[in-house]
Amino acid sequence: MECGICWIVYDPAEGDEMAQIAAGTPFAALSEDWRCPNCDAPKSKFMSIADGA
Repeated sequence: MECGICWIVYDPAEGDEMAQIAAGTPFAALSEDWRCPNCDAPKSKFMSIADGA
């Protein structure tokens, strides 16, 4: 999932250390009040990205 504001990618394999989200946490499991660690955008601003082919 990628932030539509700053384009940072949420990687479930890494989690979000700043928000104390454990590695291996899927995007869907993040709480609704989770925000982008880079620009503070709400979770709703994230969009699915296709893996490069």
